[in-house]
Amino acid sequence: MDEQSPAMGLVHLLRAVTVEFDLLGARFAARHGLHPTDVRALIHLLDAARVGTRATPGWLGEQLLLNSAGTTALVDRLERLGLVRRSRDTADRRRVLLEVEEKATELGWTFFGPVIGEVVAAADGFEAGELETVRRFLTSVLESAGRARST
Repeated sequence: MDEQSPAMGLVHLLRAVTVEFDLLGARFAARHGLHPTDVRALIHLLDAARVGTRATPGWLGEQLLLNSAGTTALVDRLERLGLVRRSRDTADRRRVLLEVEEKATELGWTFFGPVIGEVVAAADGFEAGELETVRRFLTSVLESAGRARST
C-alpha cells in the first residue's frame, strides 16, 4: 500500500483520533477509579439506551467479548459504584436488564462534555452533504472494524 495515498492518510488520521479518545477514556477511568472496560461498558449501555436496545448482561458480555463470570464481576462493580442498576424485564421477569444510573451520565458529561461540544462545533463548520459523506465513511469503517473483530 502506498503510505502517501489519501486513503492511507485517512487511516493514520483515524488511528490518531482513536488513540486520543482512548487516552481520554483512560484518564476518565483513572480519575473515577474505573477500569477502561468499565468505561467501554458504560458507553455500550448508553448507546443501547439511545437506540432502544434492551441491554442484558449477556448482551453486554457479547459487546465486550467477556465470558459470563467476567461480565458478572463487571456489572457487580458498576452497580456497587452506583453507575448501573439491574432491573427485571417487565415482559419477561426471568430476564435482567441493565440501565445506566444518572450519576454515570452526569460524570460522563462533566468530563467528556467539553470535547463533545468541540466536535459538534467542528461539525457545524461543514455543510450537510459533507457531513453525510463523513457519516457514510465512518459507518463503513465501523462495519469493517466489526467484521475484523468477529473473525
